[in-house]
Amino acid sequence: MGSFKSLALAGVFAVAASATALAADMLPPPPPMPYGPAPVPVEFGGGWYLRGDVGVGALDFDKFEGIDTNPAFIGPPAGYHVDHKMIADQAFVGFGAGYKFNSWFRADLTGEYRTAAQFKTVESYIFPPATARGINLVEAKLSSIVGLANGYIDFGNWHGFTPFVGAGVGFARHKVLGLTDIGAGTAAGGIGFAPDRDTTKFAWALHAGVGMAISPNAKLELAYRYLNMGKAEAGGLNCFNAVVCPDTAYSLKEIDSHDIKLGLRWMLAVAPPPIYDAPLIRKY
Repeated sequence: MGSFKSLALAGVFAVAASATALAADMLPPPPPMPYGPAPVPVEFGGGWYLRGDVGVGALDFDKFEGIDTNPAFIGPPAGYHVDHKMIADQAFVGFGAGYKFNSWFRADLTGEYRTAAQFKTVESYIFPPATARGINLVEAKLSSIVGLANGYIDFGNWHGFTPFVGAGVGFARHKVLGLTDIGAGTAAGGIGFAPDRDTTKFAWALHAGVGMAISPNAKLELAYRYLNMGKAEAGGLNCFNAVVCPDTAYSLKEIDSHDIKLGLRWMLAVAPPPIYDAPLIRKY
């Protein structure tokens, strides 16, 4: 009897095992295990970037002064003043490198060349012993090289656009080229010219603009910049008529420019594509 019960229980277990195996064969395979978390990308270059800019600036200068260097005519003549002044625009191209410290602050060093812009002035004065006014027509060109250290604050991402403001300090190296001085009125017949001269002065700037990402590593910028470039000086004037046209050193003071810039900023950080864990495959 005991043997019969043992055989019966063994049969039951055998049937149950067969049924379980058959049921397992009929069920669909279980879903694959979820991928593991993506590793943090290792970047090359960190927050470093390169930039290039092109633009145009509306130039102006507040004062134009002529200081006589001839010992007989020290200081401006009686009643001297500038009746008219004008200066053309400057185009410029610049390059730079910088670092983005976080999502809201970055800084860079930039250098740019600004093309020669023609300027003209009309001055008048009373040259003793005459009582009528003498007139000087002065013409020259001004070109500049500007270097700045800049800092910017970015104001987040607004539908793909990032507004920013910034400021910079540095230097402006001016060259006054081809200055001529032609007299009129009681100064008629006075003709002079000055040798080209370089002058380096302190410069500062204020920035405001907006950036737009055009790829994971490149951002296009459209910006306005106020640029103050200090003072430029011409060489001492050499005159053909030392009586009517005494030797003079001319200078442009408080030169500034309202610039519109288009720039491209290229991040050097290169993130490799994410690597995921392989799915777990089970065999049944």
